[in-house]
Amino acid sequence: MTNAYIAVDFGGGSGRVIAGYTSGGELELDTVYRFQNRQVRMGGHIYWDFLSLFEDMKKGIKMAVDKGYHILSIGIDTWGVDFGLIDKDGNLLGNPVCYRDPRTDGLSEKVFSKIDRKEHYSVAGTQVMDINTMFQLYSMKEEGSVILSVADKLLFMPDLFSYFLTGVANNEYSIASTSELMDISSHSWNYGLIEELGLPKHIFCDIVMPGADRGVLKPEIKEELGIDYDIRVVSVASHDTASAVYAVPEDKKGRNTAFLSSGTWSLLGVVTDGPVLSEEARVNGFTNEGGTEGKICFLQNITGLWILQKLMSEWKEDGKCTEYDVLIPSAEEAQIESVIDVDDSRFVSPVNMASVIADYCKENNMQVPSTQGEYVKCVLLSLAQRYKKGIDGLNSLLPLPVEKLQIIGGGSQNNYLNLLTSMTTGLAVEAGPVEATAIGNIKVQMNLVK
Repeated sequence: MTNAYIAVDFGGGSGRVIAGYTSGGELELDTVYRFQNRQVRMGGHIYWDFLSLFEDMKKGIKMAVDKGYHILSIGIDTWGVDFGLIDKDGNLLGNPVCYRDPRTDGLSEKVFSKIDRKEHYSVAGTQVMDINTMFQLYSMKEEGSVILSVADKLLFMPDLFSYFLTGVANNEYSIASTSELMDISSHSWNYGLIEELGLPKHIFCDIVMPGADRGVLKPEIKEELGIDYDIRVVSVASHDTASAVYAVPEDKKGRNTAFLSSGTWSLLGVVTDGPVLSEEARVNGFTNEGGTEGKICFLQNITGLWILQKLMSEWKEDGKCTEYDVLIPSAEEAQIESVIDVDDSRFVSPVNMASVIADYCKENNMQVPSTQGEYVKCVLLSLAQRYKKGIDGLNSLLPLPVEKLQIIGGGSQNNYLNLLTSMTTGLAVEAGPVEATAIGNIKVQMNLVK
């Protein structure tokens, strides 16, 4: 049997169970199972189908066992900010609500009528986004949520998966840092803020750092998966961005390198030894998120390939072409130069993305895309322009300017977007690794479990 570490990587559109093992001193990856993740609209809200995702995770782990892997440990990473609530008996209180749910629309203004923006940033160091956990919880408090009133524990998505595998409840540092409720300097909950907002203090669990032991698989899980030995669940950098950044290769020329984790979201930034909590950082929309080895991922959250993913979903329903090998060359030939603001709220969760893009272009007196190639060109060009804005913001805050951009994650395979980004920013651009999140996830496990 081959000893292997299992990375369970949940993204906004799909999930993967990946086995990592060493061969000839090199880390090899085997994608054992891929599965769909989707948002479910029901009763006026948008949910994640946690039950299906948990089943898919178990299926993938069992497939790894059936392939002959002896599992040394399991690490789980997901997107940020979303959470599940557990009652005192350990039961899940409903499916987690998706960050694209409209319940937090405009709520940030109401919250900041109560607290000071500058003082808040000096503690949390978080880019204000309506989707953040702080606003999600405040919306529940404002509507008198029964679920919140009976909750015993808040578990972010990776914490939630881990809890139902092991029975151990805690909050991992990197994912907790996306909440806007943490003191980023002390790695602890900001209980003063939590009380000020009228949120229940007791639901927040102990914060554990990447590399901590989260317990072993429960006996009933082992039996279900056909496993007769203990398997540890490791607290990796469970925000997928932090795991991906941990896999960024060191620049051989010593150039000051920024990372761009490219997927549904684009996370653009640098790794720093400590948080940057200046007023200039706040005004420029930068966030300080927890990373591995006590580092900070100082970055901007940018709407990434979500817009293109949504277009592709619509085109698939309409029976149109959804082959990247066809659409990207068509985009390269397109003459359109229209640029949309990818961070505009209208692109967060529209019923029809193509119509919203067309309306935006009309309102701003720009050419309206009329072909699929023109839509793709518009989106990719807009992303490249947004990346330039982010790099300019970083350069205004860093002692030395960024010289190279390392694009990691699934989006790094979009060579045309990489080219547009290099042309727009004027930076040297390198792509890969594609599986950065899984690599970073497994690297943390390897440091703990031999």
